[in-house]
Amino acid sequence: MKLRLIKGLVASTVFCVVSLFLVTSASAQAKQDFDLVNRTGITITEVYITPHNANDWGDNVFSGDQPLKNGEMTTILFSRKEKSKYWDLYVVDKADNHFQWDNLNLLEISEVTLIQNCTVSFSVK
Repeated sequence: MKLRLIKGLVASTVFCVVSLFLVTSASAQAKQDFDLVNRTGITITEVYITPHNANDWGDNVFSGDQPLKNGEMTTILFSRKEKSKYWDLYVVDKADNHFQWDNLNLLEISEVTLIQNCTVSFSVK
């Protein structure tokens, strides 16, 4: 009887800890986080994203030499402290073509899909 009670308590405790971890992980995501999908037909070598009111592009979000090949997806993560609503996106592809989109409301956009001919589609949160 005691062994069954202890097993039940252990199982309940593990369930509560796992549930707490999942809730904490979900709330740890910034509201601006989004998936970037490449459907351009060419490799994207650089991605810059900055608040709309910023004066420069800052650093390439692709660290090192890890481009985004056609058909691949990556998640762009933000600090939880970030408050900006509107962002500008600038990408450079392997052929050295440069594309820019301004005023993206990343509080509402969950996915940005880059398509051939400098077009883009958005999925809303």
